Amino acid sequence: MEIKTIIIAAICAVVFGIIGFVLGEMHRKKTAEGLIGSANEEATRIVNQAVNEAETKKREAVIEAKDEIHKLRNETERELRERRNEVQRQEKRMIQKEESLDKKTETLEKKEEQLAEKIKQAENQLSEAESIKRSQLEMLEKISGYTKEQAKVDLLASLEETLKREKAVKIMEYEQSVREESENLAREIITTAIQRCAADHASEATVSVVALPNDEMKGRIIGREGRNIRTLETITGVDLIIDDTPEAITLSSFDPVRREVARITLERLISDGRIHPALIEKIHEKAKREVEQTCKQAGERAVIDAGVNGVHNELVKLLGRLKYRTSYGQNVLNHSLEVSYIAGLMASELGIDAKLARRAGLLHDIGKAVDHQQEGSHIELGVEYAKKYKENETVINAIHAHHGDVEPKSIIACLVQAADAISAARPGARRENLQNYIKRLEALEQISESFKGVEKAFAIQAGREVRILVKPEVISDEEMTLVAHNIVEKIEQELEYPGQIKVNLIRETRTVDYAK
Repeated sequence: MEIKTIIIAAICAVVFGIIGFVLGEMHRKKTAEGLIGSANEEATRIVNQAVNEAETKKREAVIEAKDEIHKLRNETERELRERRNEVQRQEKRMIQKEESLDKKTETLEKKEEQLAEKIKQAENQLSEAESIKRSQLEMLEKISGYTKEQAKVDLLASLEETLKREKAVKIMEYEQSVREESENLAREIITTAIQRCAADHASEATVSVVALPNDEMKGRIIGREGRNIRTLETITGVDLIIDDTPEAITLSSFDPVRREVARITLERLISDGRIHPALIEKIHEKAKREVEQTCKQAGERAVIDAGVNGVHNELVKLLGRLKYRTSYGQNVLNHSLEVSYIAGLMASELGIDAKLARRAGLLHDIGKAVDHQQEGSHIELGVEYAKKYKENETVINAIHAHHGDVEPKSIIACLVQAADAISAARPGARRENLQNYIKRLEALEQISESFKGVEKAFAIQAGREVRILVKPEVISDEEMTLVAHNIVEKIEQELEYPGQIKVNLIRETRTVDYAK
């Protein structure tokens, strides 16, 4: 009974569910149809509205296009009118220019005709002037007694004389201005450098003298049958001069280092008292090593004093050998140091590399350490050794150019030239052989007297000045500058001299008359 009831209830529930579902679907369908109808109406309304708006915009666009076309037509017509007017104006201008050109052409033709007439007249006048000129020249030649060529020669001579005077005046003015400017600058630089340089200026002799305790020592030095002196001369390579000079022996040699070794050897032998060939050889070896050590120390000291570093050891040894080398009585090592100081100071004043200038100044005479042993000048040897030991190119050029053998390639080379001249030319730096000195003075006077118009020349101030008396009737005041300039050039070409030579010309005119 209960099962039936449950089945019936289930069947009823299913039936009611199906009925409810069908009714729901019908309700939803009606609702959807209503919504679709309203949507269609809304769509129809929107479409109609859109069509109306499109029609409105179309009409507006057509109106705007018509307005734009009208506006463009008006602008085009206006531009056409303006171009037409411009073309008309240009045509008018062209017509006016053509008329103006026609008028100018007519005027030019008239002027050409007038010019042709004037040319004819000018040619006639020129021919008349030429004939008048010829007649006048002939008349002048008759009156003056000069031909045309003679008159031209006289005129050119007069003009040359005038130009010579003007040239002399210009040269004098230019030299004066250049001299003042250059001398002021050079004096400032060189004076500053020299004032700051305090090198030793002692001169040395070219021979060595060894003092003896007594004259008996001469005999012991000579030895039996001269064997000691022969051994000394053979081993040392130095000549021993034993003369009448009491208690002294002179050592002579071109090699200063050998001479120094021989001097030390002889002094040690004299101090020892035993003099025989075996001892001479032994002491000579010791003296040789001692001098080599001294040379090395002197070279190292010179490098330190000059403030230079990185110099090759062999160059340092060569520098030390310069301690025993002299040039005109001036110690070459001291001279090299002096040049190094002066070149470095001048480089500092000019604002360039002072260290490199000191290096070039120190090594500029390095070739003198070996010039008595090898062939070639001290410049060639110095350049060779500097290249061999990889010195700076600027230093090599300074060595090569310090006597003017080649052109200097840097300011440092010029400074080394100047410093070398300053060191060598200062009073007391070098001494000169009396015979050479007299020959130089005579040559200086002869060069000065070889010029036309020079009456007498006198070399004074140890050859540093020459005073020249000129003939006043031959050389004028203006020509004195030219004559002095020519004398200076000839002196520079033909003479070798330290420092500079002042050429002083004197012209004096005297008039004498007598009252009776």
